[in-house]
Amino acid sequence: MSNITGGCHCGAIRYEIAGNPIVHALCHCADCRRHAGAPMVGWTMYAEDALKVTKGTPKVYESSEHGRRQFCANCGTGLFYTNANVLPGIVDIQSATYDDPDAVPAMVHIQVAERLRWMERAHELPTFDRYPPPP
Repeated sequence: MSNITGGCHCGAIRYEIAGNPIVHALCHCADCRRHAGAPMVGWTMYAEDALKVTKGTPKVYESSEHGRRQFCANCGTGLFYTNANVLPGIVDIQSATYDDPDAVPAMVHIQVAERLRWMERAHELPTFDRYPPPP
């Protein structure tokens, strides 16, 4: 049983999770990429009743017929996703919004049919602790 806390960038939305994760997936779908402005998004799936918003009220965006994305209306941080048609009783939580993002390790990559081609080899790129040296 985990007890995870997290929130948005500006602190207007805070949440707690009390329960075991079902799966922590790195999603490569175009919808997640466009919504987050990132090449992939980490989502940890929980039973919907495991999530408790403890501060603020997330704004709901109807991203598809049944999909609902919740985010902070102040800073724009994406937080939660539900789809009662495809995933009844389940909430996906953006794992990078945890106070300790290392708390639940990623388990799988999903929607790789839509993965950006350059992400297939991203792990081979040079790395720097902070920024690359000046040219």
